[in-house]
Amino acid sequence: MAGWAATSAFDRMWAALEPIGREPSTGGYRRFAWTRTDHDLREWFAGECAARGLDLVVDRAGNQWAWWGDPDATPGRAVVIGSHLDSVPDGGAFDGPLGVVSALATVDALRAAGVVPRRPLAVVNFVDEEGARFGVACAGSRIVTGALAAERALGLTDTDGVTMAEAWRAAGRDPELLGPDPETLRRVGCFVELHVEQGRALALPPDGEGGGAEAGPVERAVAVGTDIWPHGRWRIDVPGEANHAGTTRLDDRRDAVLGLAAVVQSARAHARRHGCVATVGKLAVEPGGVNAIASRATAWLDARGADEGAVRATVEQVRDEAAASWGATTREESWTPTTAFDPALVERLGRALPHAPRLGTGAGHDAGILASHGIPSAMLFVRNPTGVSHSPAEWAGPDDCHHGVMALTTVVTDLLDATTPGVDAPPGVGS
Repeated sequence: MAGWAATSAFDRMWAALEPIGREPSTGGYRRFAWTRTDHDLREWFAGECAARGLDLVVDRAGNQWAWWGDPDATPGRAVVIGSHLDSVPDGGAFDGPLGVVSALATVDALRAAGVVPRRPLAVVNFVDEEGARFGVACAGSRIVTGALAAERALGLTDTDGVTMAEAWRAAGRDPELLGPDPETLRRVGCFVELHVEQGRALALPPDGEGGGAEAGPVERAVAVGTDIWPHGRWRIDVPGEANHAGTTRLDDRRDAVLGLAAVVQSARAHARRHGCVATVGKLAVEPGGVNAIASRATAWLDARGADEGAVRATVEQVRDEAAASWGATTREESWTPTTAFDPALVERLGRALPHAPRLGTGAGHDAGILASHGIPSAMLFVRNPTGVSHSPAEWAGPDDCHHGVMALTTVVTDLLDATTPGVDAPPGVGS
């Protein structure tokens, strides 16, 4: 009965959330922080929390926390689950929202099973995890923990030149209140973030087995996350000289776009040499006219890999070549070292889900920011049969999503020190 209640709630919420921020022309999502779409997402979350009688609190970074139980009665004991609702440009439906919807459905499953938690439970919606608008990933969790200074955050600009401070005012918030929130964080005992896998390790058969995604056993629908690779973002500004596209000889040009193209090629070459991955997925060209030579071009470089030294070496070589050949300047916008999730928490999740494999990830998450701040954190990954993410093609099957809810319910039941004989976890996913 509890499992049916959770999966039914999941399906209903997923259907309601699906159209918000979707671009009809691409099928992808544009859910950017502190926009009208973001407002609609936050209102949806608030409505779902109110329907469950959860106490909704917004911290100084704008993150939403929905509490079941009094978090101040036993500071540092709360179990927190959730993720984020924003997206990359033309992103998929699952990255972030799967964790939020699954967390709310887990509350339903626990209640349907008659659970009365001995510890407070919260569902969190972290704001601006993707950094799609202002360029810094996990901005909400970085700000609330103090990893991103308030002054710097407020001065970040989007591609239209709008600062985060201005965006906050437009959203009806006071930017003077933005900053770290230790009072909120002192409530948290541990954080578990469920997320769609951004790769296809779970879709591949275990070593020595045949078959493919279709033949994957139920227990490979969910994995326990172990760590996050080191990763960062850098802004590279290439100077040029504006001039007429039709009257300026090629030899007389200082075209910033040529330098930008060299940066892109350099990033790929050095990443391959060092065994990393590097991506330039966002560009800006000034003045931006079809018939004007660029006076400035900006590239945002994302680099990550299993080895921190290799990632740093990749970026340093790109930086040095761009500076020597084009006079470019490089500024680090964010950096996260290797983040190992709390070993004791990972082991506890593994015991609760004994058949679930364990995976590291090359993608950054709010769980990693909280872990770096000293909050015991871990993750669950739900199978993605194609491995595609940050794309409209991102996918997780309905059955696997339901298995994710039941796995999260099993884990939270254990963490809350509660017994729930009514929770029917799927075979191979629960204990």
